[in-house]
Amino acid sequence: MRAARITLIVVLVLGVVFVGLDRVAVYVAQNKAAQQAQSSEGLTEKPKVGIKGFPFLTQALSRKLDHVTVSADGVAATSGGRSVQVEDFHADLYDVKLSNGYSRATADRATGTARIDYAELTKAAPAGITVSYPGGGATDTVRITGSYLGTHLSVLSKVSVVSASSGAAPNTIRLHAEGLPKAFTALGLEEKLRDQIDFTPELTHLPTGLGLSTVRTGPDGITVTFGGKSVVLAG
Repeated sequence: MRAARITLIVVLVLGVVFVGLDRVAVYVAQNKAAQQAQSSEGLTEKPKVGIKGFPFLTQALSRKLDHVTVSADGVAATSGGRSVQVEDFHADLYDVKLSNGYSRATADRATGTARIDYAELTKAAPAGITVSYPGGGATDTVRITGSYLGTHLSVLSKVSVVSASSGAAPNTIRLHAEGLPKAFTALGLEEKLRDQIDFTPELTHLPTGLGLSTVRTGPDGITVTFGGKSVVLAG
């Protein structure tokens, strides 16, 4: 019985040591992955990387992680050379394979969301244009206000994800005004007016393989969802 108790104590102590080593190892790995992602994607801030599942060491030895999360606020959107910040970027990556001496991570599939608030979206708009939420529970519409040829404008603009088959840059959002003032269309100024108020902000620095799938407007801004396969987290 004494030998059994000693064996049990040894097993428990080794278990505690293993758990401690495992948690240290996962902390180091998460920090290294965050640094690599920041460097490879050109982010302004280091993202938060979480490696799920226990034990980590056995996952690392097999070079395959079940679930990795990435959260960041330094992802950028650009439009006409202007850059704006994307908030609440979060991605879930599943079945992540490690290679190249653990410096490259590729997920079989990934999903996520990000948000652009209206103040930041206005920065990406043409000069003199303000983007805001129109209210009324709208989920695919924003309000565009500004002036053109001395006339005040306030129009609703549909928000959508641009299809990759359209030839546009990947991960692009389109804001397309509806119901332009009749005075401008009657004078044949519709195209020039659209050049002023329609624009297509592009999300940059997304991990390779992620693509936008839906966009939704709300009081706090535009929320986009994305997903992809064979997504490269770092490398």
